[in-house]
Amino acid sequence: MKILLTCPPMIGQIERFRPAFEAKGVQVVIPDNFVQTLSEEALIKLLPDFDGWIIGDDPATKQVFEAGKKGKFRAAVKWGIGIDNVDMQAAKNMGIPISNTPYMFGGEVADLAVGYTIALARYTHLIDKAIREGRWAKPAGISLAGKTVALVGFGDIGRSIAKRLLAMDMVLNVYDPFAKDKERYTDYNFSVFPEKLEKADFVVLACALTSENKHLINAQTLEKMKEGVRIVNVSRGGLIDENALIAAMKSGKVHSVALDVFETEPLPADSPLRDFENTIFGSHNGSNTIDAVTRASRKAMSLLFEFLGID
Repeated sequence: MKILLTCPPMIGQIERFRPAFEAKGVQVVIPDNFVQTLSEEALIKLLPDFDGWIIGDDPATKQVFEAGKKGKFRAAVKWGIGIDNVDMQAAKNMGIPISNTPYMFGGEVADLAVGYTIALARYTHLIDKAIREGRWAKPAGISLAGKTVALVGFGDIGRSIAKRLLAMDMVLNVYDPFAKDKERYTDYNFSVFPEKLEKADFVVLACALTSENKHLINAQTLEKMKEGVRIVNVSRGGLIDENALIAAMKSGKVHSVALDVFETEPLPADSPLRDFENTIFGSHNGSNTIDAVTRASRKAMSLLFEFLGID
């Protein structure tokens, strides 16, 4: 059997997982010159030659699945939590077993979100840059204790972020219409977005991207925020209207941003976001630790082997 692998974190550690594939008599294939995603056109050509697919952030559309069904393709697993790039219903309608791998790396993404929050507060990224350039910079940051965070999303990642921020004595306003057991979390203030958004010193995005919340951060919601707000996004780039964000950064409404994700990935060379100094950019890498990748990858393999009937 042949498995197509298009998940960058798993690809980065593939030599650790090859023995498990080989033990099952499975050939795992990584596309040539792969960086982040394949196009829909490329997937339509490739997928019919494979029995299964471990999906990264590629456009796993109805058309892609239909093409695969005309060939050998029988099952797929979306590596990680987010499924906004996968037409899960189309796959199910075609009788294609499919799943994601939730609850694998909430802590790891939360660690990065907190690291970004601290960096935006204390300018560690700018100080590092200055020292490397021969300057002895000493910008005055802000303290985190007592500052208010608007935390959007209260799933596994959101709860992990909240726990860490609360330990730093920050005030949390949480937004998640699907949050469960709210009464258990007496230290958090649950609100309906965008209520109380004007109180936030930081906005941290940790929710799934859906058709309902695309561009949740837009010109209107940015206008509602306080002057000098700091924004962290470790979820999906589509949650932010980047054109509106750029305008808000130019005006000074937004003080700084830390973005692990973007509307287009990799971030285009001509993106105006690159023109701002007080920004931190990631490479959609929030879950990428050795430990988390091992957990998620072994779960993805286990599910796919089960779907394909491989003992």
